[in-house]
Amino acid sequence: MFMHKKINSVEAKAQKAGQGVSMKMLIAPEDAAHFAMRCFVIEAGGHMPLHTNSVEHEQYVLKGRAKVTIGDQVFEAGAGDILYIPGNIAHAYETLGDEAYEFLCLVPKGEDCITVMG
Repeated sequence: MFMHKKINSVEAKAQKAGQGVSMKMLIAPEDAAHFAMRCFVIEAGGHMPLHTNSVEHEQYVLKGRAKVTIGDQVFEAGAGDILYIPGNIAHAYETLGDEAYEFLCLVPKGEDCITVMG
């Protein structure tokens, strides 16, 4: 089975954690054999709090800039950057500048237990 759709046809859903965070489920776990693909947007001035996920993340930044924390590392990420976040490693995002931070996020299929650190 294959899939084709336009990103603008996928509904963005506000996320409970953080401020100004929304997510589009581009490829749902039930639609693919091994992974899910999501697109996150953190609006300018927004953030996603420090949290862990039980599954790894592969991310590709589409636009914007953010201060990203992964474990004990803090750095600036921006368009064109690629991030790998192992499972159960704390991470957080805080937008920089006046543009939204937008990224694709792929995760393996399976249960993802999320724990917000504070």
